[in-house]
Amino acid sequence: MRVVFAGTPEPALPSLRRLLASERHEVVAVVTRPDAPVGRSRRPRRSPVGALADEAGVAVLTPATASEPAFLDALRDLAPDCCPVVAYGNLLRRAALDVPAHGWVNLHFSLLPAWRGAAPVQAAIRAGDEVTGASTFALEEGMDTGPVYGTITEEIGRHDTAGTLLERLATSGAALLERTLDGIEDGELVPVPQSADGVSYAPKVTVDDARVTWSHPAPAVDRGIRSVTPAPGAWTTFRDARLKLGPVLTTGEPGLDPGTIRVERTRVLVGTATATVALGEVQPGGKKPMAAVDWARGVRPEPGERFA
Repeated sequence: MRVVFAGTPEPALPSLRRLLASERHEVVAVVTRPDAPVGRSRRPRRSPVGALADEAGVAVLTPATASEPAFLDALRDLAPDCCPVVAYGNLLRRAALDVPAHGWVNLHFSLLPAWRGAAPVQAAIRAGDEVTGASTFALEEGMDTGPVYGTITEEIGRHDTAGTLLERLATSGAALLERTLDGIEDGELVPVPQSADGVSYAPKVTVDDARVTWSHPAPAVDRGIRSVTPAPGAWTTFRDARLKLGPVLTTGEPGLDPGTIRVERTRVLVGTATATVALGEVQPGGKKPMAAVDWARGVRPEPGERFA
């Protein structure tokens, strides 16, 4: 099939690479978000998907919105049979959805109808799910509501972060997406409507959402931190300054009020609503990540001092 691939960030790269190498499907163009300013220089930078397409010599379309008349005309001229989508990040209206003969097929990193929305991996970890997965479905105008072509499952490990889990799902999901396109081309796949039961939502995670609430139980603190690692990154405040936190270790040891810090020879403990947690890496503003014990030697928390 002739396909136009839509995607933007790094988790979309395994799918694009797989389709570029496919013997059955031809990637005739890529649709991605416009180049965005980054760093102190604020120089525009191509998205990861756009950069890979450039390397492969594939045409790149960067509409500000997918409803732009010029983009819709270009899409019609390309005459795609199908448009696979992975984390594109732009709303697709009916005018665009109707262009490909076999529609748009979205790879979503959850077992739909669970965790519809922008941050399904983060939500699954935060909620304490033991199993998640990825789904391919026919894109509609609703938020991740279309009928499902196929799924794969993935266990969530005890120490998984959003980054490690998404990396695995991006790889296994790429194979699922290719199999889905194969099945559509062969006429063997019929999408199944999603169940009305088990619907949950996973909105985009903001920096404010990533602030640690020490009054939560230790398992919730642990999951909350892992769910925003590496981005946007968990944080708390110490002496009115922001401190970024890496994953923590739940000790099972009681004895500290929520947020209270205790420095030991080889670890730094913090109280929660239940047990203490031991800090891993921390990152003060303007500095590189460091071991929590090294940070504590420098700032020397007072007895009973706590994170806000």
